[in-house]
Amino acid sequence: MNRRVSTTQPRAFTFAELLAAMVFVAIVIPAIVQGLTLANRAGAVAERQRLAVQLADRLLSELIVTNSWRTSESEGDFGESWPGFRWTLTDQPWSEDDMVELSVEVFFEVQGREHSVYLTTLVEEETQQ
Repeated sequence: MNRRVSTTQPRAFTFAELLAAMVFVAIVIPAIVQGLTLANRAGAVAERQRLAVQLADRLLSELIVTNSWRTSESEGDFGESWPGFRWTLTDQPWSEDDMVELSVEVFFEVQGREHSVYLTTLVEEETQQ
């Protein structure tokens, strides 16, 4: 019986290869996590911004239709239905005609950072009753 004895040693990774792989992972994983965090924040900001625009538009429309923009408060929030959203209202004379520039800014927070949207429209001065 002729038996062959293998003279090759078992293959394995060297310490240098393992160290290089660990350094690569240590560099790549934080970059990937930061990219995912940034993408998540961008998505959250876009969604809350869309909602803030809808709330601002609804508030402006309500103030104009009810003609209460002159007598209403200049700031507030949207109540328990929309927590985390607050608004400010400003009005200033328009440079032409008998118009008033009516502006609403809605503020909201995403991941500890405050953001806002700003909507402006013109209303006739004569609409005051």
